[in-house]
Amino acid sequence: MEMNRRDFVRTTVGASLAAAAPRTLLAQAPNVMTPKTTNPVVIASANGNKFKNGGDMTCVHKAWTMMTQGGDVLDALIAGVNIVELDPLDTSVGYGGLPNADGVVQLDSCCMHGPKKRAGGVACIEGVRTPSNVAQKVMETTDHHLIVGQGAQRFARSIGFKIEDDLNTEESRRLWLDWKRRIDPEHYLDPEKRVEAGHRAMMAMVAEGLIDRQHIHGTINCNGLNAQGEICGITTTSGLAWKIPGRVGDSPILGAGLYVDGDVGAAGSTGRGEANLYGLCSFLIVENMRRGMHPKDAGLDACRRIKANTIEKRLLNSRGDPNFNVNFYMLNRKGEFAGVALYPESSFAVCTEDGPKTVVSEPLLQGKPTD
Repeated sequence: MEMNRRDFVRTTVGASLAAAAPRTLLAQAPNVMTPKTTNPVVIASANGNKFKNGGDMTCVHKAWTMMTQGGDVLDALIAGVNIVELDPLDTSVGYGGLPNADGVVQLDSCCMHGPKKRAGGVACIEGVRTPSNVAQKVMETTDHHLIVGQGAQRFARSIGFKIEDDLNTEESRRLWLDWKRRIDPEHYLDPEKRVEAGHRAMMAMVAEGLIDRQHIHGTINCNGLNAQGEICGITTTSGLAWKIPGRVGDSPILGAGLYVDGDVGAAGSTGRGEANLYGLCSFLIVENMRRGMHPKDAGLDACRRIKANTIEKRLLNSRGDPNFNVNFYMLNRKGEFAGVALYPESSFAVCTEDGPKTVVSEPLLQGKPTD
């Protein structure tokens, strides 16, 4: 039978729709493909793979284990740094951290939760061995980012933290008394001479092996990425050894001692906090990674910023470079990570499926800070 033009068009269109139907339905169907995952990683300052507080795990190992067993990333990181905060052998963090000029241990910490886009911190808190836990409570239970001094201690007490009269250990107190005697028994130097004498005494104690040079500005930063691409970070410290009472460095300041963007990555720092504060370098690093820079390149760019901003003669060595060190630890959402520093002989801790290890950091400059 002969088909007219109208029937032909109707039949052709119907056949075309029928052929296209499976593709259309497939496009509208929910995506049942297996979600893409990343390789979990935890990165930290070098003390994150050194101290165990009498246990069998270091900070990065503990954090990675908890994280890969399904724990919240920030909870895992804080459990990791708790090991260092509680270990009296690390004199740069928590219990037994080197005290301020008056012999009082004052602690700083901040944390950032990438998925929740929230943060919290404490500064100059006394009497709490694990300020990282208090920082987390600031994030979880208040509308604030930072609580300081006696207010931070009162907040900690009000939510159940034990407040101790003194966080010094026998070792931290002995070292403080040694420093005190070296600068002046009466401590009546004028400000300029006091700073000079204090720094000279500290360097002498480093040369004698009493203090690890890395612990003058000692801190622990720890950042983690789980298989779902969730990123968090924590930084905690006892701050600059023999600091002016009330001094706050970069560690509890968002964008300086720590910065996390859950869509991009995380960065944290140890070393001279004042130099890092001036450029908010952790924020700079994350923004560099947002623009596509590899973590190592992003970190070295921050080191260059510090070098360019350091112009005071008292902060320069004979080569005209900074006479101090700053370290950065960063990772992006792809799982790429790096540790960098102004100078060689720095390292960082990392834990992956291959286990925990300590890796040499990439330096910007050569030689030593004091050369």
